[in-house]
Amino acid sequence: MPGTPEATPVQQVSDAPSPRRLLSTEKVYQGRIWDVVSDTFQLSESGDALTRDYIDHPGAVAILPMNTEGQVLLLKQYRHPVAMDLWEVPAGLLDVEGEDFVAGAARELAEEADLSAGTWNVLADVFNSPGSSSEAIRIYLARDLTEVPHHERHERTDEEAEIEFHWISLDDAVQSVLAGRLHNPSAVVGILAAAAARKDDYHGLRPADAPWPAHPSQR
Repeated sequence: MPGTPEATPVQQVSDAPSPRRLLSTEKVYQGRIWDVVSDTFQLSESGDALTRDYIDHPGAVAILPMNTEGQVLLLKQYRHPVAMDLWEVPAGLLDVEGEDFVAGAARELAEEADLSAGTWNVLADVFNSPGSSSEAIRIYLARDLTEVPHHERHERTDEEAEIEFHWISLDDAVQSVLAGRLHNPSAVVGILAAAAARKDDYHGLRPADAPWPAHPSQR
C-alpha cells in the first residue's frame, strides 16, 4: 500500500560462545557433588589477567509435569542453604556419564514424582547463576503422564523423603510466581515459559532432543 512504512525487522538476541585466553586453571575445592575451580584469563590479548573462582557443575535437568487438565505438579522440599521449604519441580543432576539429557529427565521424574511421560518438549535453557557457577539447566515440559508402578518406585531418602506433592492450575502457579510465593528458579522459569507456550497450544516448543550447546559437555 503506497505510503505505508516498511515494518522494522524484529531484532533477535541470542547468547553466544565467547572464548577468552585461559592462562591457568586450578581446582581449589573438591566437594561431594561439585568442585570449585579458579581460572585466570584475559578478556583481550592486551588486557590484564583476571581471576575468577566458580562452581564447576555437571549440569542439571528440571521437569514441569502437566496433566490432561492443564495442572502442573509442584514438590515441596527442604533446602538447607536458604533454610526454607520450597515448592519446586522435579529436577536433578546430569551426573550419570554418557546419559542422554531426556533419559536423565525421565529418570528424575520417576525418582522424584513417581511418574513417566509420553510427550516431552523443551521449555527453556538457563544458567542458574552464571556469575558463580557453570551450571546449565534444561527445563522440560512432560505430558501424557502415567504413574510408575509401586514395586518399581524409587526409595527417597534424606531431604527427598519429606517431599510433598501438589497439583495446581497453571494460572494459579503463575499468580504464585508473580506474588513472590515461589522462589525456585526452575519452577519459576518453567511455569512462566509454559504459560507463554500455552498461547499456541505448545506447538512452538522445541522437541525434547533439541541441541543444547550451553551444556558443559557441549562447550
